[in-house]
Amino acid sequence: MVDLQIRQVSFSYFNGLVLNNVSLVIQPGEMVGLLGPNGSGKTTLLKLACGLLKPGRGEIELDGASLRRLGRKTIAQSVAMVPQQFKVSFAFTAAEIVMLGRIPFLRAFAEDSEEDRQIVAESLNLVGIGGLAKRRFDELSGGERQKVILAMALAQEPKLLLLDEPTAHLDISHQVEILELVQQLNAERRLTIIAAIHDLNLASLYFNRLVLLKEGRILADGTPEQVLTAEMINDVFSASVIVQPHPVTGSPHIVVKPRSNGSEQH
Repeated sequence: MVDLQIRQVSFSYFNGLVLNNVSLVIQPGEMVGLLGPNGSGKTTLLKLACGLLKPGRGEIELDGASLRRLGRKTIAQSVAMVPQQFKVSFAFTAAEIVMLGRIPFLRAFAEDSEEDRQIVAESLNLVGIGGLAKRRFDELSGGERQKVILAMALAQEPKLLLLDEPTAHLDISHQVEILELVQQLNAERRLTIIAAIHDLNLASLYFNRLVLLKEGRILADGTPEQVLTAEMINDVFSASVIVQPHPVTGSPHIVVKPRSNGSEQH
């Protein structure tokens, strides 16, 4: 398990400030959902947390060590990120894609070992697609490809798993399957997880801590009941909603109010 501390971090791209004085502490074994509209800084925060980007101001520490002082290989042995989009130009099999997760542990010019191959097989089995190991990645369905990318991240044997919109472009069945798998990894392996989530209702169902971003700042941080209020959602997303208990779990469930009176016929 891993402790992540983000202290007063700001970050700018060439076209302007994206994160402004953000502070966040992630305790070992937590499962945290990042919420916010497009451009609020969710993806940037994930990239900073895994060292792909460096903050303009502030400090990020992993188990007490500054990411600025850690090499990419060292960080990759503790932190894995599942990107929103993953493209390959060659006809790799699923197993070959997952083997990419072993790169942080390989010596220069060394071939993968029997241990590496065993970890790849275990990772594929863990996400339920062991039978697809020899299938071409580009021939798999969207849900299957997402599981391969998740298996690749797990092959890094991370302590901290970062996911950027893991349910994007998936149908509802695969969305639920991916999030239940992530929840299982958190519970059984005590894997610390931070995920940027677009769907507020799915975030409410599967994450017990939510962090809501608006214009590069943290507006709310707490349980789904504390964060997903009608007032907060209206403020951040400019959407008029009703928040009511989910009929099964009791967690906040969001119903969007139509802007028209609903009487128009289509």
